[in-house]
Amino acid sequence: MTVGVVGESDLATRVADAVRDADGTVERGTAATVLDADPSVVVAPGEPAVLDAVRAGTSAPVLAVAAGPELASVPESDVEEAVADLLADEWSTTERPLLSVRIDGERVARALYDAMLVTSEAARISEYAVRTRHSDVDQFRADGVVVATPTGSTGYAYDAGGPAVEPETGVLSVVPVAPFAIHLGNWVLSGPVTLSVERDEGEVSLYVDDRKVAEVPPRTPVELAYDGAVELVTVEGSRRFFE
Repeated sequence: MTVGVVGESDLATRVADAVRDADGTVERGTAATVLDADPSVVVAPGEPAVLDAVRAGTSAPVLAVAAGPELASVPESDVEEAVADLLADEWSTTERPLLSVRIDGERVARALYDAMLVTSEAARISEYAVRTRHSDVDQFRADGVVVATPTGSTGYAYDAGGPAVEPETGVLSVVPVAPFAIHLGNWVLSGPVTLSVERDEGEVSLYVDDRKVAEVPPRTPVELAYDGAVELVTVEGSRRFFE
């Protein structure tokens, strides 16, 4: 078995050493380099490494280490045990859905956690609309609006007042960010969901998994729809949010 290890961190070194000590084959480097080696499993130490593997388009299952329970991650203290389980073929997988993010019909990114429209300048608000295929959900003034997958629903969207959503539900959590109206709610919707800027008081930026992707002009549709999934490896020491 070839195990790909993403990154050059001290934790990545520890993972690679554990694979070698267990007589496994290691390919280590950037996500693109690792995936070019066609590994059986990818180990991603830390959340940034997981996101790098997703952005690189991994088709291999990913074992997340020290990356949080929403990714069925194993804690740093259990690295050696997790590697031993991998090489002994004592592991299974669970899927996390990915979002395709399109601006005016052109795909610009895929999201594991969330996509957010937000005013680029502090203390500025804009007016946003949320739509599905079947209805105009709402229109409101706010600093921004975030759409989260179940994986991302326990992160920024949760901090902004949205619900935590179980991974298997296949819905989207849509949450206004600092809305002007005091009693504005949030929504759990089946996709696809379309966002747009109806009126801006400054530039509005699109962020995908906390990375700025583009500026979005008024009345330009941003469509979010499920598009594939990433397989996450689970071993005995994996932690899960809903447990």
